[in-house]
Formats: sequence, C-alpha cells, structure tokens
Amino acid sequence: MTISGSGIRRMRLLRSMKQQHLAELLGINQATVSRWEQDQLSLSPQQAVRLERIFSSSQHAAADTSLKRLVEDSVRPVHLICDVSHRLLSASRPRQAEWRAPLAAFLGRSLFSYASAEIAATEQSLDERGWHEGRLLSLTFETSANDDASMPIAAGRVTWERITLSDGSAGRLVTTVD
Repeated sequence: MTISGSGIRRMRLLRSMKQQHLAELLGINQATVSRWEQDQLSLSPQQAVRLERIFSSSQHAAADTSLKRLVEDSVRPVHLICDVSHRLLSASRPRQAEWRAPLAAFLGRSLFSYASAEIAATEQSLDERGWHEGRLLSLTFETSANDDASMPIAAGRVTWERITLSDGSAGRLVTTVD
C-alpha cells in the first residue's frame, strides 16, 4: 500500500490528531511523521499497515468527544491523560480548581514532571503488574503531596483506570477518591 504525504496529513487532520500523538501511537518520533507528510521519507510496509489500522479505526472520534465531555462535567476531581505520554487530554472543573494555572497551560503537555514520589513509583511498577497488557485495568493507591506551586497534588488516594480511546491508544482516567 502506498500512502502519499498529503494523504497522511489529511487523515491526521480529519481526526484532529497532532503529529506528536500519531508518532506516539506508532512508536516513532514526530520528525518522522513530518518527513512522511512532506514526502521526504517513505513508510515501511509495516508502518503503512499500522497507519492504516489507526486511520481506519471502527470507533469514532465522537466517542472521545463524549468521554472528554463526561470528564469535564464530572463533579469529582478527575483528569484524563494519554497512558503512554502522560499528555493531559481533559480535566474536570474540580480538578482544574486545584491547579494554580489555567487548563490551557497544561492541556496537551505531559503531567509526569508533577508526579509525587508515589505516583512515579507506581508508574514504574505498571509493567510488572500487567497494566500495559490489559491484565490490570484499575489501580488505587496512596500518594503524598508533591509540593508543586503550579500543579499541587494533595496527599490522598488516587485511582487510575485504563481506557481505550477511539484511535486504539490507551488513556488513563485519574480520580482523587478521598
């Protein structure tokens, strides 16, 4: 299968997907996606198959829009991140109220740099727990505060839930349960 650079770009934009997100889904860097779109680099047959799977997902982006709306309308402190990159996808108003900067300052950025020691340790244990293979879909644990001025995390119980997004990637719903 041959896909033109403009075809890749068109399909990506139709799904409101950034180059970086597509790169994460394919396990490559953003520069490679850029070179594909500029017809400076050809896809391998394996990459073409993976790209086709992403773009021909039977689920619809409307499902992600509905999920985003549910997160934003939640009365609980909750946010949704990309399970791989930790990029913020959505946050409820109670969660946003905890932060010292507007949502726009964090949206689309990795939140991992704000993690407490317990969050970082739990993240490191996910492979051995089978999280990425789907053997574990929910995890509740205790965290301490992170003492960050712009995105404080209070001590308490946190639940992570793994959710499949419409493009086949995994999202993580993060809820404070205390």
